[in-house]
Amino acid sequence: MIADSTPSESFDLRPYITAVLVCAVTTVVATPLLEFLDPANIVMLFLLAVFLSALKLGRGPAVVSAFLGVALFDFFFVPPRFSFAVHDAQYLVTFAVMLAVGLMTAELTVRLQRQAGVALEGQRQSHRLYELARELAGAISLEQVGAALNKYLGERGTHADLCLLDAQGNLPGLVGGTLGLQLARMALAQSEPVPTQAIAPDGAFIVMLPLKAPMRMRGVMVVRLGDGGGDALREGRDVLMTVASLAAIAIERLHYADVAQETEVQVAAERLRSSILSALSHDLRTPLTALVGLADSLAMARVSDPGDATETAAAIRDQARAISNLVANLLDMARLQAGKIALRREWQLFEDVIGASLNLMRPSLGARTVTVDLAKDLPLVEFDAVLIERVLCNLIENAAKYSAETSPIELSAFLGEDSACIAVCDRGPGIPREEWERLFGMFARGNVESSKPGVGLGLAICRAIAEAHGGSIGARNRDGGGFCMTLRLPLGTPPRMEEEALRPEPAA
Repeated sequence: MIADSTPSESFDLRPYITAVLVCAVTTVVATPLLEFLDPANIVMLFLLAVFLSALKLGRGPAVVSAFLGVALFDFFFVPPRFSFAVHDAQYLVTFAVMLAVGLMTAELTVRLQRQAGVALEGQRQSHRLYELARELAGAISLEQVGAALNKYLGERGTHADLCLLDAQGNLPGLVGGTLGLQLARMALAQSEPVPTQAIAPDGAFIVMLPLKAPMRMRGVMVVRLGDGGGDALREGRDVLMTVASLAAIAIERLHYADVAQETEVQVAAERLRSSILSALSHDLRTPLTALVGLADSLAMARVSDPGDATETAAAIRDQARAISNLVANLLDMARLQAGKIALRREWQLFEDVIGASLNLMRPSLGARTVTVDLAKDLPLVEFDAVLIERVLCNLIENAAKYSAETSPIELSAFLGEDSACIAVCDRGPGIPREEWERLFGMFARGNVESSKPGVGLGLAICRAIAEAHGGSIGARNRDGGGFCMTLRLPLGTPPRMEEEALRPEPAA
């Protein structure tokens, strides 16, 4: 640290003793050089001693070095030597210039060094503010903002609390009660810090700093200063205002991030609601109209042939089942979007869930041929049988819906690189590659204007179920015509079967 002329409680003599020693060493070094150097050059050595004293020891020792250098130069180097008598009056000018240059050198050196220290401290302060701004820019909650502020202010012996304006413009939970609220409102109104000691129970020095963001005021930052709070505020007022400004910007960023997220959720909800209403208005109206017409026919007709009544009742049943499936798809998609479906995973064979799915879909397939090809090395796979069955039923239904009535459907189960796969393939017209990803969107259909029933939720539900299992579902066109959907589920590590379970039971 640089010493200066500011009085202190304990006076340190060591710099002054060091300055005296520097002058003594300069005298010892210059004495044998007197035969080779002019007295003017000897003066330069003493001025160098003054400069070094000012650079390393401070103003006071440098001044002592200047006066002592003049005295030593007069005593040891000016004739007559070893006395303070001066025969040549020109040396008096030398002494005066030497003393003046020494004093000015000391003053300028100390001042320059002090400015360098101030610049270095400013650089450090700027770096700390940069680190604070970086932490605040990455904060994702008000708690992280408060932690970053107190991490920075803790190095200065201070502590800060954030009191933010609510939706009604109030400051809840402010320290100091009514008086603290008045002071906070004063800080907000004046956009200036308001210091006080009246609201702290322990008499600490507190300052209310307004959190002024680019858009509007966000509240106040209540800073509790350490010892010498008034002096700390006077010296660091600009720094505290900068910290408050950074905090206000971070708080406003979090506010608008929340607003943007809420708006995005509302837009998505509105889009979903509009899509559901559009789908319901289109796809529920047709079966409902048919149900009403068939019911009227049963009510008004005089049934002479029981077969006609049976056929009409079957049609009503089919239309009601279509509506039920449609509503089930809508509800399942809503639950999957909300993440409210819990998986009931069990280690099972693919052949069981494939057989169960085909049994459920048999009435809808009619006389259509379905072939199943199961690889011999299929292991147990962990999945929710009900949900995977739902996926396979949707895939089989799509294959039947978009292919000729006499076209076969082919199911195959096999092992991929790190997954167990089930493929459902047809011999329909196929789908262009650029349309594959769109098929898995909500309310997306292979042909928007198709007369086929459905709202385009089946494949979206299939993908959501596959991803919930940690798997995926993909599409591809077949060579020779047709389309394939492939469900992939992670293999995992099946449990080891106990040896006792593998042993045959003894014959009775």
